[in-house]
Amino acid sequence: MKLQPDKSTVQTISGYGPGWIAVDAEKFVTSLVLGSRRERQAWDCDRFDALSAAHFAPLAALRPELVLFGSGARLRFPRPEWLLPLVECGIGLETMDTAAACRTYNILAGEGRHVVVALLLETTQG
Repeated sequence: MKLQPDKSTVQTISGYGPGWIAVDAEKFVTSLVLGSRRERQAWDCDRFDALSAAHFAPLAALRPELVLFGSGARLRFPRPEWLLPLVECGIGLETMDTAAACRTYNILAGEGRHVVVALLLETTQG
C-alpha cells in the first residue's frame, strides 16, 4: 500500500530559524501575521520594545477564535492594555516564543481552527 501525505488547504509554516519564517516554502525576514483562512500581512514591528496597542488592535478585526503571539527568540508577555480590543471581542491570546507559536499554529490550523498567529521577527536587539 502506498501512503500519500494529506494536502493541506491552509497555509502552513514550513520552516523557521533565527530571523526568518517560511510559509508554504516562501521565506519571510520581517514580522508577519498569518491566519488559517489565508490571512497574510506584514506586521510593522521589528523589536519587542516597539510593540504597542496599535499592533494588536488589527488582530481583533480578523475575528479568529484564538490569536497566538510569537514574542521573538524568548518568551515575553504583552502589556495587558495592548490586548483590550481582543478582550472586548472575546478573542483569546496565547503568548509563546516565535518557534513555539509556529508549531502551535500549524497544529491548530491543521485541525481546522480559525487561528491567527502574530510572529515577531526581531531585526534589532530588544
